[in-house]
Amino acid sequence: MSGQIVELDRATLGQLIDGELPWDDVHHIQSSYKDPQRFDTYIEVLQSRVEWDEPIVLPLSPYLMIVKNAEGVYAVKCLCGYELGDYRENWKTNALINVRDTEESLGEIYPGPRCPDPEKNEIREFFCPDCARQLEVDAVPPGYPILVNFKPNLEVFYRDWLGRELP
Repeated sequence: MSGQIVELDRATLGQLIDGELPWDDVHHIQSSYKDPQRFDTYIEVLQSRVEWDEPIVLPLSPYLMIVKNAEGVYAVKCLCGYELGDYRENWKTNALINVRDTEESLGEIYPGPRCPDPEKNEIREFFCPDCARQLEVDAVPPGYPILVNFKPNLEVFYRDWLGRELP
């Protein structure tokens, strides 16, 4: 069964994004070959859910998208519409950052003996400056640089994977 191409309509893809499909259906979708239009359908569903007009070029996470903004710059944008800068730069440096680096602050999410040692660990929570949605969490040693999780090559993705030019 996993050798078959599974085509998803917009409604089913929307249910998948929202976590509303039964696990067996999700597993079948994940383990089957993807239909050639899946990426475009996914982008259509995401685009229909945002209130801004800039075209989504690539989703980064459930809450962040790379868009082509009005100035023609490919930028990271939160679902609320707030731009966090050029996609080639680390968007996290433009987010609000809460650092949990004390026993008390770490203990709020890891109470008791599970609490990490603040001398060896800190948790960085990244929030959208506009809507305050939590966008990402990093657990790192104190003083560690802000991580870049994913830096896509948009031109190569569109040319070599999708077979077309970057919009």
